[in-house]
Amino acid sequence: MDKLRRVLGGQEEEDQGGLTEVLDASTLSYSTRIKCFIICFAGGILCSILGTALLFLPNGARLFAVFYTLGNVAALLSTCFLMGPLNQLKRMFEPTRLLATCVMLLCLILTLCSVFWWDKKGLAIIFCILQFLAMSWYSISYIPFARDAVMKCFTTCLS
Repeated sequence: MDKLRRVLGGQEEEDQGGLTEVLDASTLSYSTRIKCFIICFAGGILCSILGTALLFLPNGARLFAVFYTLGNVAALLSTCFLMGPLNQLKRMFEPTRLLATCVMLLCLILTLCSVFWWDKKGLAIIFCILQFLAMSWYSISYIPFARDAVMKCFTTCLS
């Protein structure tokens, strides 16, 4: 719609190649965005499950950390198809999600560092658990009042 307004208003549009089309999720049709979201999200879940299955193989901790981290990244990137990458980044770093986003991204990096540089398999598993918790906390921030319900549930269980 903005393109139509610019053309009708006589404003020249700078040609930035395909970058603007990639960064703008609205250039894809609704059904294409949903299909890409489902494929990317399912691929992320598949990678996470595959990583968990590979944990029990010899030298499987490295494969587990890599596949589990790739799965979380793919699941996170899948939402870019729904709202666009720029909107996704803006929403990720809103004050309500800032802590969860930072913890999640830090744990993604630390998981890979603990496996490849520090060679600490137990630490990698701990970071994967923290990835899961941060990703869950981040995900429920999109559901109205879900965080409050989870906090109340834990408070009730601990009391």
